[in-house]
Amino acid sequence: MLSEIDNGPWPPCPAPFNLARHVLERSVERFPDRMALQIVSPKGAERWSYARLMAAVRGCGTGLMALGLRPGDRVLMRLGNEVAFPVAFLGAIAAGLVPVPTSAGLTVAEITRKAAPVGPALIVAGDGVALPEPLPCPVVTAAEVMGWEALPPCDWDMGDPERLAYAVFTSGTSGRAQAVGHAHRAIWARGMMHRGWEGITEADRVLHAGAFNWTYTLGTGLMDPGTVGAVAMVPAAGVGPEALPLLMKRFDVTVFAAAPGVYRQMLRAPMPALPKLRHGL
Repeated sequence: MLSEIDNGPWPPCPAPFNLARHVLERSVERFPDRMALQIVSPKGAERWSYARLMAAVRGCGTGLMALGLRPGDRVLMRLGNEVAFPVAFLGAIAAGLVPVPTSAGLTVAEITRKAAPVGPALIVAGDGVALPEPLPCPVVTAAEVMGWEALPPCDWDMGDPERLAYAVFTSGTSGRAQAVGHAHRAIWARGMMHRGWEGITEADRVLHAGAFNWTYTLGTGLMDPGTVGAVAMVPAAGVGPEALPLLMKRFDVTVFAAAPGVYRQMLRAPMPALPKLRHGL
């Protein structure tokens, strides 16, 4: 078995810089009609091309700023695995806002505690998802976010790569959950993983089994595929681990990513032949 060791430095992040622009722009220029995102289930898939996703993201940025938000404001995200999540997440970052994803499964008490230190200027909420009580700021729905696709594209908020792009809460299993900030340059640093760990290219179809609010899914399941021009897939809400092997086969998945516990649940039953699958992460 060969090992490759590269001790050379990774190139510095260019400046000025915007994370959302880095994720989408090059892929849109090269593959505007290619599928960028698919929300998959045994019943089918919701499919979005790179060009359409870019329009929705930049339209969302315009819609958010029209509400009177200012660069640096926090946007608390209360969304599940639906297209509105990446649209709102990348749209906020495109406009210089700071999205803070949270699990759609949190209770009112749990999200109330998490919202307090965030100090959100806006909440983006899906149907039936618990919200803080009392509400600390205005709320827009996922449907409103998706309606902003037709708005003119926002300007990219270009700036210092060190500035805050988004924050994600830790699980809290080892103590109180903390919101961890990620700089815009975080996506640039992930470039080291594309070949060295993920092994993804523009030809891949990447399925991540997790929820969008998790940093593993955000990185490996959404932003990295977008950066290289691959297809990013996540299961729709309610799709369990037992359905994942069928989805991998039906949607010609080439790279699969999940936590170890998901693999254990999948392997309790016979696996179908997966001739397109190259590896799992």
